[in-house]
Amino acid sequence: MSTQGTDNNCLGWAARDASGILSPYKFSRRVLGCDDVSLKITHCGVCYADVIWARNQHGDSKYPLVPGHEIVGIVKEVGSNVNRFKIGDHVGVGTYVNSCRECEYCNDRLEIYCTKFLTSTFNAIDVDGMITKGGYSSHIVAHERYCYMIPDSYPLASAAPLLCAGITVYSPMMRHKMNQPGKSLGVIGLGGLGHMAVKFGKAFGLNVTVFSTSESKKEEALKLLGADKFIISSDEQQMKGAVKSLDFIVDTASGDHPLDQYMPLLKTGGILSLVSFPSEIRLSPANLNMGMKSISGSLTGGTKETQEMIDFCAAHKIYPEIEVIGIQYINEALERLINKDVKYRFVIDIDNSLK
Repeated sequence: MSTQGTDNNCLGWAARDASGILSPYKFSRRVLGCDDVSLKITHCGVCYADVIWARNQHGDSKYPLVPGHEIVGIVKEVGSNVNRFKIGDHVGVGTYVNSCRECEYCNDRLEIYCTKFLTSTFNAIDVDGMITKGGYSSHIVAHERYCYMIPDSYPLASAAPLLCAGITVYSPMMRHKMNQPGKSLGVIGLGGLGHMAVKFGKAFGLNVTVFSTSESKKEEALKLLGADKFIISSDEQQMKGAVKSLDFIVDTASGDHPLDQYMPLLKTGGILSLVSFPSEIRLSPANLNMGMKSISGSLTGGTKETQEMIDFCAAHKIYPEIEVIGIQYINEALERLINKDVKYRFVIDIDNSLK
């Protein structure tokens, strides 16, 4: 058992109310358990979930709220039963820190779909009754099952967005066998998730088409990210030219948008995977039935595939496009995120700015 104290031993930044304004906050992390890893946080990615719960957009925020679920850092202590990690290892923590560990999905290492309970990395009630607090903080204590090894060769700042943005698109791509070279992939939306879908698609050997409402993203999509085609989704002629051209579509667009315009672009038997949360989905049944097409939903991923995704990124030198910021800039960064003014993921340099 650790001798680490529990009296306000962690420095973080928290929202105190639905304004979502973050400011410094001291709180207690739990004492290290025998199956736990204590991590000195070096970086934390900024996800739109941080905006949602900081501003109580779902009505269930528990203040003071410390956001952040794309966490990377360096192991500073391990519990007596921990064998996978040692002091000094580079480790990540993603969108959840606990699950039942006994249901069929936990047994299949798909813990994100745990049927009994899933404990989110922040704003959830943990088994000890404490409210979980995220990665906008100096350190975190997590059960080793929900920690991921980051190869030493992979930059810690780049690893952070993999823990949510990366796995959220990688998981459905693997589930639906979107890793077959020569097949064609459409990516709707070019933000934190969309740009990773493009990178994975190219690494898998797919022909990748990006759909966006912003002409300004064309050059980066084609030249920086390596997409094969770029289509303005509001241009009817461009859309007609892509009919029956895609095996798969990954839909990462966060706002409300019609799916009917995309379904004809799928080949017979094609699959559209929805990883975003528009307020509703409206669809003509003919667009689904006439071509034996499917729409599939997906969250982040289980622990097994998350580790596989990190290893894949390291092996293929796949790095998210990031803008590194200090914690003092976080309120401006959240406003910029809301305005889609980031290419393509903010990452907080916790180690050098949280003092």
